[in-house]
Amino acid sequence: MTEKYLTPEYKDLDDRLDQLIDKYLDVKRDNARLKIKHDTLAKEKAILLEKTSLVQARLDAMIDRLQALEQEL
Repeated sequence: MTEKYLTPEYKDLDDRLDQLIDKYLDVKRDNARLKIKHDTLAKEKAILLEKTSLVQARLDAMIDRLQALEQEL
């Protein structure tokens, strides 16, 4: 049906439906972007946790060596 045959109420409803569809598509795109960002941040977090673990192990090893040196003195 063409728009010239729509009553004002149906025209208003049609306009509101178009707005709702546009908002839905915006939210869908935002959700996709957020999922990608979440995955990226999760990967970065895993890398940082691994690096932190390595640094902690190195610090523990240095502390052990320093304590061993201290006991030798």
